[in-house]
Amino acid sequence: MELSDEMLKEISYVQISKYRTKVMKSLDEDVKIPTAIANDSGIRTNHISKVLSELKARELVECINPKVRRGRLYGLTDKGEKIIDKI
Repeated sequence: MELSDEMLKEISYVQISKYRTKVMKSLDEDVKIPTAIANDSGIRTNHISKVLSELKARELVECINPKVRRGRLYGLTDKGEKIIDKI
């Protein structure tokens, strides 16, 4: 299957950061709160929120319940799912 330039850019964007890669893999097939992502990936919680913001800005991750103050759930977008399948 031929990958578009856009797709290749996104794959490399995720792969150049072990934090982004670990967060994406943690969210593969599941929705989680940031604490669970931190526990899964071995990354400190303060780094998780920064990584989630970066991934959200590129539409790879989405907050499923943005109105909630605590216990926000995050999951991969369709685009994020396609990227993680290639990693």
